[in-house]
Amino acid sequence: MVIVSASTFQVPIEICATLAFALSGLIAGARKKLDAFGVFVVTGVAAFGGGTLRDVLLDRRPFFWVDHSHWIWLMLFLCLFAMIFMRNRHIQLTERAIQIPDALGLGLYTALGTQIALQLQMPVIICALMGVMTAVFGGVLRDILCNEIPKAFNDHQPYAVIAFIGSLLVVTLNQLNLPLWLCIFLPAGLIFIFRIMAIYLAWRLPSWKMESD
Repeated sequence: MVIVSASTFQVPIEICATLAFALSGLIAGARKKLDAFGVFVVTGVAAFGGGTLRDVLLDRRPFFWVDHSHWIWLMLFLCLFAMIFMRNRHIQLTERAIQIPDALGLGLYTALGTQIALQLQMPVIICALMGVMTAVFGGVLRDILCNEIPKAFNDHQPYAVIAFIGSLLVVTLNQLNLPLWLCIFLPAGLIFIFRIMAIYLAWRLPSWKMESD
């Protein structure tokens, strides 16, 4: 298997994915009517949580947000600007408003997390799991901090499943020695499309049934 470096595309993709998840965290915090500090924490956790878990498990140092600490300042200014803007415009923050940036972050972070694990020559299943963890764990922490059962666990939509299949596609495209941009952007785009389809077409996974139910 040919391992292709992700360094060329890593920074711009990580910026886009981080901003997408940050926006989902910001909207979630605002919907819960948290104060400025609470919104900032939820935004940061949603943006950096999955990548931090990936770096811990892969023993990568420094963490990506430590290596690019200016992103923390960006999160701070984003939160302050958004809170002022949304309050003055009286924007209605719906559940659907979270799902669009979340779907974009899911695709980008899945592809990037998988590619980084491939760069470190991890086994296929580990690469796929790193892609899923990178994309899903930030949203899980976001929901926990907002006092909700993580939607990835209980909404019965194929959220993590779509990410896992996308991760395997990243691995497959790398094994075929295709261009790096195709290995990252094709799976990311497909994950985004299928996640949006799952939302609008109400796709559901089988749920655990108890006799008492």
